[in-house]
Amino acid sequence: MSPNEYSSQDATDLARLVREREVTPSELLRLAIDQYHRLNPTLNAVCQPMFDIAQKRVQASLDGPLAGVPILIKDAIQDYAGLPTASGSKVFARIPARRHSHIVQRLLDAGAVIIGKTNTPELALKGVTDPELFGSTLNPWNLAHSPGGSSGGSAAAVAAGMVPLAGANDGGGSIRIPAAYCGLFGLRPSRGRVSVGPAAAEIWEGANSDGVLTRSVRDSALALDILSGAQPGDPFAIAPPETTFSELAKRDPGRLRIGFSCRSPVDTPVHRDAVRALEDAVAVLQDLGHEVVESEPQYDGQLLAECYLTMYFGQVAATLDEARAMGARDEEFELLTRALAAFGRSLSSASYVRSHRQWNQFSQALGLFYQQHDLFLTPAVAHPPVRHEQARLPDRQRTTLEWLLRTGLLPLLARYGKLDRMVENMARRNLTFVPFTQLANLTGTPAMSVPLYWTENNLPLGVQFCGPVGSEALLLQLATQLEQARPWRDRWPALALE
Repeated sequence: MSPNEYSSQDATDLARLVREREVTPSELLRLAIDQYHRLNPTLNAVCQPMFDIAQKRVQASLDGPLAGVPILIKDAIQDYAGLPTASGSKVFARIPARRHSHIVQRLLDAGAVIIGKTNTPELALKGVTDPELFGSTLNPWNLAHSPGGSSGGSAAAVAAGMVPLAGANDGGGSIRIPAAYCGLFGLRPSRGRVSVGPAAAEIWEGANSDGVLTRSVRDSALALDILSGAQPGDPFAIAPPETTFSELAKRDPGRLRIGFSCRSPVDTPVHRDAVRALEDAVAVLQDLGHEVVESEPQYDGQLLAECYLTMYFGQVAATLDEARAMGARDEEFELLTRALAAFGRSLSSASYVRSHRQWNQFSQALGLFYQQHDLFLTPAVAHPPVRHEQARLPDRQRTTLEWLLRTGLLPLLARYGKLDRMVENMARRNLTFVPFTQLANLTGTPAMSVPLYWTENNLPLGVQFCGPVGSEALLLQLATQLEQARPWRDRWPALALE
């Protein structure tokens, strides 16, 4: 098998070739490692190679739906026993995981060959992938742009053809944003569909879901079959589908009523290319016979952003407090991470709980919307893949934060609301690029980014479909239909073809 033949196959096909003895796991591993050595020095997608472990694994007898297929896992949440889950942080890079996460164990049980862990921003906190520990990951479609985050390493690796499938997770858009930026398919499952244990019951109050990034819809359906299902100790179990997601994905979705909107929920600008991507998707859906109407759930987008940030600040503060208890110092974390923790420490428990209770408003609004519509369509992101410098903290803001942290004034001023304007400006600046994804996180609902559109500069720009709790099968059915109507698997960044 040639390198081009390897890259052109999805995980489903590679597994079939292994079963039919047309290729061996050892051969696939050699090809994947060759791709790593060719691509990773440029992209910086993989932060922790696992080649020795993978070499030993392919010497054993492998069985399962991914037997012999090289894959990557994300270096956040997806623990591999004996290796650190660094999450882009030098503090956690020195703490080995005690057990495999359920996600990793299920991938291993399915026969997959894990060849490494992918880069992520510190604590998986951003929509770009630029940790100081490992350095920035570059977008294979244009190296001057970000692949998104926080699953940016996984997205860059899959988009460039290093592996056909890579682990990802999504606490605010971290599957869908990189999928949209890299021309991939990315499905964020419903809350509780995939167990994140045993190290945690839920991540970010259940706002996070784990999944994968793939080039084909059927690979994501197969991965969901492998990963889904509750484990002992999980807070709750979501009802399983009537049959496999792989089978359900092949069924016709029927004529759907799909509401759409390109308005940013926080009233920030939406780039003309994002609007064009949405309009293009509407036209494709209409050609397929679906009823597409301009309509959106009635909720307060600014309140949702505030609730999301409250959770975000509190979670970062708790993580740094846990690190302190293990002997780490706040100064070992990046500036922005320390600032977010300071904001979180300024919150009272009452304000945190009050904010969390408001999440129900968004769930109720979506519930009413889905009584009249099957799905909700928006741009996945409000802007084409951002350039690396666009995501950096402005020098003036960095200087101010450094001074406030050094003097100890930041938590004090934040507690008395004196920094609210700064927080609002930081939030507005970040959400300008990604205002559409957090609704699914706070409501625990599934959503997917589908790669239907490329800009005039040949940059991918996905669109997002959201559905009710438990509607992964319907989303996969529509995605399969769209994949057939507007195939994307043969579109490759030039870097992958060199």
